[in-house]
Amino acid sequence: MTKIEIISLLQKHANDEAFTPEEELLFAALEKDKPGMAEAIIEMLTVDERSSPYDETIWEPILSSVLSMDKIPSEAPVINRSSSARRVPFLRKWYWVAACLIGVLTVISYFWIISEKRNAATLPELVQKDIQPGKDGAVLTLADGSRVLLDTIQNGTVALQEGVTAKVVNGSLAYEGKGSNRVYNTMSTPKGRQYKLTLPDGSEVWLNAASSIRYPTIFNDKERKVELEGEAYFEVKKNAKQPFIVNARNKAEIEVLGTSFNVSAYENEKSLNTTLIEGSVKVNGAIIKPGQQARVTDMVRIINIEDTDKIMAWQRGFFNFDNASFEEVMRQLERWYDISVEYEKGIPSVEFGGEMSMNTSLNGILLALEKSRIQYKLEGNILTVLSK
Repeated sequence: MTKIEIISLLQKHANDEAFTPEEELLFAALEKDKPGMAEAIIEMLTVDERSSPYDETIWEPILSSVLSMDKIPSEAPVINRSSSARRVPFLRKWYWVAACLIGVLTVISYFWIISEKRNAATLPELVQKDIQPGKDGAVLTLADGSRVLLDTIQNGTVALQEGVTAKVVNGSLAYEGKGSNRVYNTMSTPKGRQYKLTLPDGSEVWLNAASSIRYPTIFNDKERKVELEGEAYFEVKKNAKQPFIVNARNKAEIEVLGTSFNVSAYENEKSLNTTLIEGSVKVNGAIIKPGQQARVTDMVRIINIEDTDKIMAWQRGFFNFDNASFEEVMRQLERWYDISVEYEKGIPSVEFGGEMSMNTSLNGILLALEKSRIQYKLEGNILTVLSK
């Protein structure tokens, strides 16, 4: 089927003029030629004269086939923090065409709204406002205070310190050698960056955005101690004779022998959370088991976590917004897209659900806000929420 034929059927389908056999041809084409279909949809929707406005009830079946996406079911349970809270479903699966298609549709739907009111905005101007997602990258501060930007280094030696070599191997930092003098390095990820680190003992650390970890270049003491701010996932090498200890923002001490766990120690979150995936750890003296989370405020509270995949979504490259408040979602977006969120009329009573790839541009995320009738404006790196 040619692109012209696809566009013709799409137009009939959008205007409710297609017969059943024609719609069968349309969806057969979807399965057979997704790249051609995506191109045809984009071309159809970006022409200057449109016979009908963008209607998500018409286009969602088509987009679902092109993107192979999976919506949260409408009957999914909702835990509201207020009686007026609305639930916003996010998309679960994003393939290669998603970023292009959703970005275009987001811009187009916004273009139609603006053009109806002002008839002034142009598509190129709106496209320029999109903010791309974060990526791998970090800053390494060496013992002498010098700083190395790791964003563009794929392989190579970074520094030699007291007999220990710091090197990047396939885009992650590792240490080799047995020095005699213990010196300290600090790895920091700014907003919009994540990075993987292999510590001198072979333990692996995945550092989330806006985080930092300070550690020695050799572990030659009776304990293996590191200091963390922000969020990180650890897979610690077992060594019963040398416990591994994480000092999280001078607020929690997490002691392990060999295990995997996630620590979220952002200063702007309500509690400091340690979630155990495997093994056993102590948090300020309290023992937690796999599937449990220790929440530290002015005390330690242990809760059971039904879905640890939600906690680990960021390490897999996804946002997981199930039962997340509006503020929680916005804080994640601030860290990953390097934006600042401001509220003009207070914080909306909205809860979110589902997963979305962290490779999605900001406009792809903001599409859900439009569906929930939340008004906003994006000026530079400042996202202002206009409605409550």
